[in-house]
Amino acid sequence: MKWPEDATGWPMADHSRKVLCRPHRWHVQEAGTGDTLLLIHGAGGATQSWRGIFPILRETHHVVAVDLPGQGFSENGARARCGLAHMAEDLAALIQQEGWTPNALIGHSAGAAIALQMARSAPCHVIGINAALSNFKGVAGWLFPMMAKALALNPISAALFAKTTTPAGVRNLIAGTGSKLNAEGEGLYLRLAQDSGHVDATLSMMAQWSLDGLTAALPDIQSRVDLIIANGDKAVPPSSSRNAAHRLADAHLHEVTSLGHLAHEEDPKQIADVIYDVL
Repeated sequence: MKWPEDATGWPMADHSRKVLCRPHRWHVQEAGTGDTLLLIHGAGGATQSWRGIFPILRETHHVVAVDLPGQGFSENGARARCGLAHMAEDLAALIQQEGWTPNALIGHSAGAAIALQMARSAPCHVIGINAALSNFKGVAGWLFPMMAKALALNPISAALFAKTTTPAGVRNLIAGTGSKLNAEGEGLYLRLAQDSGHVDATLSMMAQWSLDGLTAALPDIQSRVDLIIANGDKAVPPSSSRNAAHRLADAHLHEVTSLGHLAHEEDPKQIADVIYDVL
C-alpha cells in the first residue's frame, strides 16, 4: 500500500510516520506518554488491527504500532528477510534506532512469536494474544509452506489474489478464524487483501516462516510471558499457547470467552483490561 495515497480513512493515520531503518522503510504509529508498549500485528494484518486497543493504551502509555516489512504501509527493502529471525532482528534495529525502550512487547498471533524471538536476545515482558507458537501439523506441515513458497516465487499469484478478492471472500476468511468484525473491520482487511504488495509480503512471510529455533529455545527465555487465549479461536488452537506455557520459565495464561482469533479487534476493552492487569 502506498503512503499517503492509500491512507484515507486508515485508523490512527494522524499518528503515522515513515521511518527508514535499513533495509526497510517502516510505517510507524506513535502516541501517548509514559512506559512504552510496542504492538506487533500478525501475518496478513497491519496497524489497523490495533485500532480499538491503541486509543485505550495511549491514555496511560507511550504506544508504538508498526507494520511488518512489506505489509500495510511498510516498504520491504529485502524480500529474503521475511522470516521470523530476520524480522525480529530488523524490528530490534528499528527500536534501537528510534531510542524506544519497550516496557512490554504485545504481539498478536505470529506477532507474539516475533516478540518472543526478540526476547531471546533482549529480555522484555511479552504479552501474546492468541499466540501462534506451534508449526502446522500433519499434511499441512509441509503442504501449506510449500504452497506459500510456490505462490511467493510468482509475483503474478499475489496480483491475481488481490485482484480477485471480494468482500464476501474476506468475510468468509474472518469467519473462519472464529471472529466476527463489523463493516469497518471487514473493509480494512479487504483493502489489505486487494493490495498485491501486501499479499506478496504476507506470502513471503509464510514461505520463510519456521518456529523450530524458537520452540527449542523456549525454556531459555527468562522474560515474563503472558498469553491471552480466546476459547473461540479457530485459526490457532488454544493448545498452542498452553503447550508453550509449560516450557517457558515464567508464563501465565489468561482465558477469555466468546471471542475468536481476532479477539483484540472484537472486544478491545476486554483485551485491554487483561493487558492492564498483567502490566
